[in-house]
Amino acid sequence: MRIFRTKIMFRFLLIPFFSFASAVFAQTVSLPDFTSLVENHGAAVVNISASQNNNAMNNQMIPEIQGIPENSPFYEFFRRHMQPFPSPRKSEPKSLGSGFIISSDGYILTNAHVVEAADEITVKLNDKREFVAEIIGTDRKTDIALIKINAADLPKVTQGNPENLKVGEWVVAIGSPFGFEHSVTAGIVSAKGRSLAQENFVPFIQTDVAINPGNSGGPLFNMRGEVVGINSQIYSRTGGFMGLSFAIPINVATEIADQLKASGKVSRGRIGVMIQEVTKELAESFGLTENKGALVVSVEKGGPADKSGIKARDIILTFNDIKVATSSDLPRIVGNTKPGSKVPLELWRDGAAKVIKVEVGETPADDGSDSRKSKQNKKSRESNRIGLILSELTKEQKQQLEISNGLLVEDIQPGIASRSGIRVGDIIVGFNSKDIETIEQFNGLLNQAQSGKNIALLIRRGDMTTFITIKLTDDDKK
Repeated sequence: MRIFRTKIMFRFLLIPFFSFASAVFAQTVSLPDFTSLVENHGAAVVNISASQNNNAMNNQMIPEIQGIPENSPFYEFFRRHMQPFPSPRKSEPKSLGSGFIISSDGYILTNAHVVEAADEITVKLNDKREFVAEIIGTDRKTDIALIKINAADLPKVTQGNPENLKVGEWVVAIGSPFGFEHSVTAGIVSAKGRSLAQENFVPFIQTDVAINPGNSGGPLFNMRGEVVGINSQIYSRTGGFMGLSFAIPINVATEIADQLKASGKVSRGRIGVMIQEVTKELAESFGLTENKGALVVSVEKGGPADKSGIKARDIILTFNDIKVATSSDLPRIVGNTKPGSKVPLELWRDGAAKVIKVEVGETPADDGSDSRKSKQNKKSRESNRIGLILSELTKEQKQQLEISNGLLVEDIQPGIASRSGIRVGDIIVGFNSKDIETIEQFNGLLNQAQSGKNIALLIRRGDMTTFITIKLTDDDKK
């Protein structure tokens, strides 16, 4: 009986304690309210959809993910991140992503991967109005696109400064995940200045904001309602959100947008070096007290670095008076430097620091960056038997792609090539068993091939290489 009374007394003692703790917690901790942010700035966020003509190609998944239907929430994610080789099929309009208005006269920022394959882009505003958009320019290296609609007095976003973001700060995303327009999600900044594989020009903002396919190109807001980034990528093993989202800082995006608006393309600096990270062990072996900088492993012969005297085994510590903390910093710093500029470069050689001058070269234009190329010029260039318009790679492009031969697919006219899965920007490196060096060689082999026979083209796309077969007909362009 005594034990029973003790339990009762202990229980009554706990009730006022928990009530007191709850009251204290309520007074000291308050969760953020996002309602006013969404009400004041959500109208500047748009939904972007696109359509392709009957001969355009939708991406049929590579063998590992075949069988995923287009209306699956995972289809768009794999289309973007696995860069598959497509197979022929008719396409229909579909929601691709999000964007946001940066000027009241209709300029809109989004991701390049959202719009680059589209024949017609439709922008849907928060008030349900729809407009056909024009692509002003795209830049694949940063995944930025600038598009424009013919409208006036539109709501626009306010740009913030990503440099002022703090890890742990609340941020908000608005977009169209899986086509659900103007969905709002929130989280915190998980890290800043993240480097991702194959993304050398963007210091990503990492967040735990729920981002899914369809959010691409949408804005990332701070709690003051300022856009600090463009939601671009997720890390996922399932195709859906797993707590790792990455946004392009808005200052990077607007620098690219300004160049696209002015000329339709992006100009970047280069010095012609291959680099790697300086580990603790490497730093010790080179006599550095800390592991910092970018270790030069090779120098392009005749390039800007070679001309300035940079050698393999040099460690670049600063470029244009900007510290190179890690090797991933160098491509961004050099890329943001105006070609033709002569800038100081501090390097570590033979146990001592040394400063030299280097004249920055220009990175060859990205195949998809200049969207203002005249379509009339493309059409005036004669396509080959299967409807391909090709160009020969420059020496710089071969060095950048690390290949010795190949032809760039600049355009595709309606025909069997357009139905085969070949895409603009592909590199044709082989024809059956032969390496391809020139357009004349390619067209000669093509014209010798008999109708009714299959030809095999070895295609390079990004880091992937595969054969695409084409069966020739009596009238191949039909």
